[in-house]
Amino acid sequence: MASTDTFVKDIYCSKCSKRFSMDEILTLCRCGGPLLVDYNYDSAREAISKDELYRRDQTMWRYRELLPVIDDSNIVTLGEGGTPLLHAVSMGEDLGLAGLFFKDETTNPTGSFKARGLGMAVSRAKELGVEKLIIPTAGNAGSAVAAYAARAGLGCMVVMPKDVPAPFLVDCVYHGAQTELVDGNIADCGARASELVAEEGWFSVATLKEPYRIEGKKTMGYEIAEQFDYDLPDVIIYPTGGGTGLIGMWKAFGEMEKLGWIGPKRPRMVSVQAEGCAPIPRAFEEGREDARTWKNPSTLAAGLRVPGAVGDFLMLNAIRESSGTAITVSDDELMADTMLLASKEGIFSSPEGGASVACLRKLIKSGFVKSTDKVAVFITGSGYKYLDVLEQGI
Repeated sequence: MASTDTFVKDIYCSKCSKRFSMDEILTLCRCGGPLLVDYNYDSAREAISKDELYRRDQTMWRYRELLPVIDDSNIVTLGEGGTPLLHAVSMGEDLGLAGLFFKDETTNPTGSFKARGLGMAVSRAKELGVEKLIIPTAGNAGSAVAAYAARAGLGCMVVMPKDVPAPFLVDCVYHGAQTELVDGNIADCGARASELVAEEGWFSVATLKEPYRIEGKKTMGYEIAEQFDYDLPDVIIYPTGGGTGLIGMWKAFGEMEKLGWIGPKRPRMVSVQAEGCAPIPRAFEEGREDARTWKNPSTLAAGLRVPGAVGDFLMLNAIRESSGTAITVSDDELMADTMLLASKEGIFSSPEGGASVACLRKLIKSGFVKSTDKVAVFITGSGYKYLDVLEQGI
């Protein structure tokens, strides 16, 4: 494969630090740790500047030097990234918070932040010669991998819960993906996907089961820095299921410091989950380094119904290292704030976005967020995929 302008170095295990070649088709490390991509930051620092970025196309690929695709011809793109950062004047006034901003990921292809990670994973799969991809999903990830696999000409299998909102199933079918509905939650879907990997030779692009989805998600961190003119916000609120986005942004901030683009200041990272499925807040409160699997998960926010995450320890590390926190909200709270987000700010969000706003209210009440803080709240997906769920709030 012809090298272009990427400064990718190799891959390392987030637990045992074992190193791997970029030419290998990789899943998890033998120790069970998720794998992360490393770069030659000294060389990249000399080759790219912050000023150069402003002149590039507004997609996630403008950070090309710090992304893992080796040959540009393998990039599979639908124009992902470059999402708006919206100053929330109306809700900010109501909450007494002048520095409130919404990072609106609903404008991505397929309607969510999942386009970033799956666009990257599919691009690398194509580059490595992988021919068929499988994913267990609560919805948005399935839509994204189906679309990008179709564009790349790769086979695709999506395993979803039977109670997945109908638009996600339609989305996957229209993109040509094989689909299987499982009586259970995403953990049950993951178990079924693992069976199909063993039986039929699919390659899994499940959350953190390969090294590249996180590389797409980390571009949210680069964009936040760029949009705030490299003066990072005081707080980032992020609705977390598998947590790849939170982990990816934390990785991005570390990379930017190595590049000399930012200093040691970091946002306080906040994970929000639903009361009916809250393994990360529970582990945070208990002082654990990992999260115990949540039994009988239940919430209207399908993306938050993740009872256990491979990257639990990485999420908890980022939260603690940043002096952040992990919060739960009820379904009533997140549904009310999903509606308020639309009526006050014009952002038609999935219930996960409502969870972020409900979380912010609690953080203001507790004093964790001060009136002088600059806060970035992530709206990770569009409400249009959740019409049957959001109808319950009318």
